[in-house]
Parts: sequence; C-alpha cells; structure tokens
Amino acid sequence: MPALIDLRRRIKSVSNTRQITQAMKTVSTAKFKKAQRSVIEGRPYWHNLPLLLERTAFWAGRQISPLLEQRAEIRLDALVITSDKGLCGAFNSNLLARAGEFLETKAGQAEIGLSLVGKKAVHFFRKSRFPVLYAYAGKIDRLSVVELKEIARHLMRRYVFAQTDAVYVIYNEFKSILAPRMTVTKVLPVPEPEEEQTSDLSAPTWEPEAERILGTLLPLYVETQVAHVFFESMAAEQAARMMAMENAARNAEELIGDLTLVMNKIRQASITKELLEIMTAVEALSK
Repeated sequence: MPALIDLRRRIKSVSNTRQITQAMKTVSTAKFKKAQRSVIEGRPYWHNLPLLLERTAFWAGRQISPLLEQRAEIRLDALVITSDKGLCGAFNSNLLARAGEFLETKAGQAEIGLSLVGKKAVHFFRKSRFPVLYAYAGKIDRLSVVELKEIARHLMRRYVFAQTDAVYVIYNEFKSILAPRMTVTKVLPVPEPEEEQTSDLSAPTWEPEAERILGTLLPLYVETQVAHVFFESMAAEQAARMMAMENAARNAEELIGDLTLVMNKIRQASITKELLEIMTAVEALSK
C-alpha cells in the first residue's frame, strides 16, 4: 500500500515540524516576556525625556547647542531597525515596505543616507539607490548598551558636522502581541514644544549654566531614544515570532488531523475491498 506509506511518512514529517514550532514558540515566549518587561519599565523615562528636552531647549534657546539647530532638510539620515532572522510573520516585510515608501517620498526633496540594524534591512537595501553609511547585522539581540551608544554617536556626529539636516528612525513599536505598530519618528533636531506647553512657562534660574546642562542632556537624549526604539523593536519581534510559531503549530495540528482522516478512509476502503473479495470467494465455493 504505497499510498498508506506515503501518508504515514507525511504525518511523521508534519509531526516533527509541529514539535519544532512548539519549541520555537516556547523560546520566543521566554524572550518576549523579558523584552516586554524591559520596554514597560523603560517607557515612562523614554517618553518623558523628549518633553523635558523640548522645554529645556525652549528656555535656553536653540542656538545654545548644534544638536538643536533647525535646518532645511536638504540631507537626512534614516535609521532602519529590523530583525536578523525570519519566521516572524510579516514583521520585517511590512516595515521594509513602509520604510521604502517613506524614503521614496523624501527622496525628491533631500539626499538620503541609511543606517541599518538587522540582516533583513541590510539585505533589503543592499541594492537600493540610497547609500548605506552604517550597518550592523548579526546577533543584534546581543547588542550591548555600549554598541547602541556608538550608533547614537554616529548619528550625532553627522548632525553636528552638518552632514545631515535631520535624523529619522523607522522601526516596529510594540503595542500588543497581535500586531506591532510601524513607526517613523524624528530624533534630531529636538522638535519645538507646542504652544499650549509653553504658554505658562517662565525662564528658570540655571544651576549650573544652560550650556553644561544641555551638553549632558542632549547626548543622553539621543542615546536613550536609540535604545528605546531598539528595545521596542526587539519586543515586537519576539511577539511576532511567538504568534507566528503558534499559528504554525496550530496549522500543523490541523494538517495532521486531515491526513489521519484520509489515511483511515483509505485503510477502511482497503479492508472493505478485502472483505468483499472473501465473501465473493465463499459464495463461489458454496455453489
């Protein structure tokens, strides 16, 4: 019965695949919980620091630091953060499509330079018309704080030396387990505060002087924002992989059930055929 043998082999193969996807889901769940905890704990600091910098820059004056200088966007840098690995659904493809749309929109107005984190981003933009100025691929889940600071300093150096007029970050923000939110945000220069936020603000008494305060806060702001988007992307990636592996395991379970049903039907048909042959032979002998 070659059909039965083929079905048994296929069922065994799908069962092995199900075991792999279940194991990968377990690993992704553990990594997701760790990444989610880091994101939730850091969000109050990450989200409030830009507001503090906006108000501080308003009080001190934007001429006090080159990182606050507002310029026409003739040149801009884009930091794109993806994952190194696949098996996480549309996590990378949707983000890269969104990044491509954004860059094409800006390409008619400005020269674009790319800073890439993740193998998927590096491979996607390898043959694009936009120059890659910085790339980090391979084991990005082990990126240290020092390496993240180096990425931030690279962006700050380009802005301070007027090699770029704006810095954007394109990444997947973790919003829920079901789906991340593709986000494009400007890191440099620090945006102007809204009018309602400055209407009741009076200039503070600086201690120490404003130059020293902003000289410390501005680099810290850029470094923390780069760390922020990286950890958000990591949490979103693990959530996407966890859901993808859960769906794969569920589909494998359904396929095993369908194949088992087909195999049982074939076996039943074979048994019925043999019984009919036996009964026909018995009737023939009795006559």
